[in-house]
Amino acid sequence: MNLPQTMTLIEITAPGGPEVLQPRQVPMPTAGTGELLIRVHAAGVNRPDVIQRAGKYPMKPGMSPIPGLEVAGEVVAIGPGPCDFTVGDRVCALTNGGGYAQYCVAPVGQTLPIPEHMDWVHAAAVPETFFTVWANLFDMGGASKGQRALIHGGTSGIGTTALMLCREFGVRAFATAGSEEKCAAIRKLGAEAINYRDQDFAQVIQEKTAGKGVNVILDIMGGSYLNPNIAALGMEGRLVMLGFLGGAHAKDVDLLAIMGKRATITGSLMRSRTKEEKAAIADQLREYVWPVLAAGRCLPMIDKVYPLNDAAQAHTRMEAGDHIGKIVLRVD
Repeated sequence: MNLPQTMTLIEITAPGGPEVLQPRQVPMPTAGTGELLIRVHAAGVNRPDVIQRAGKYPMKPGMSPIPGLEVAGEVVAIGPGPCDFTVGDRVCALTNGGGYAQYCVAPVGQTLPIPEHMDWVHAAAVPETFFTVWANLFDMGGASKGQRALIHGGTSGIGTTALMLCREFGVRAFATAGSEEKCAAIRKLGAEAINYRDQDFAQVIQEKTAGKGVNVILDIMGGSYLNPNIAALGMEGRLVMLGFLGGAHAKDVDLLAIMGKRATITGSLMRSRTKEEKAAIADQLREYVWPVLAAGRCLPMIDKVYPLNDAAQAHTRMEAGDHIGKIVLRVD
């Protein structure tokens, strides 16, 4: 396949606001061992991209300075090593960065075939959120049929994905949001909405579960929610932290409550997992979730689509917090 010598990507010119995202022409990347080169048709926008742009993401050696953790497109080149894909295949991938670009390299193990009939935009909204929700809510969090889950930020990309999968797999879900419009969206996804602006979510959980609490909580707030999260947990409940919008440090933690409930508190960053760990998550998604997507269920909710060169506008919308579902960049 004849490929261009250069491509356009979106560069973080300096840590700062959305305006630091600027298009730049660079040489084409090449696929290394165990990698695919993908012509990107759409790329998802995620909270870690915003944190990275602001200079607050813990960037480890080897991480790409170019934002973009998920893409959908077609395979245009294959690096050395075992591979089940061929040139021309439609794929979506969890990248190690670099997704805000016309072409992106992704590990074979983090790449999945796009389910039939799914378009580029919806496919680009799958990898980061579905990998994250599956690994944290269902694997680490142990959510299963008949259990109860609380999802904070229920209308975010992570939140809407978690609620759809809870409905699909028989988990009773509660979710927090800050407006009636967002609460209505949560109810449409089959979950019970809690407006955190005028309700004490821990109290509501206790009332609606007859004091049993929830089995697992997926949290994006961190420090400010730690104690009320513990109050909302049931016996042997699991609190899985994904973010720290409410601060990375907690004050006056009630250790007795943690001990009394035999609670487990954990958390993870998807980007810092090894390629083997990410490949294992991809295998689980292929087995349990891909048949659901192929049947047309649990498709990502799309909030808004922007051209690649308008990445700054996409970040502005995400930071405003008004979106319901995923924000996506269209590249072609």
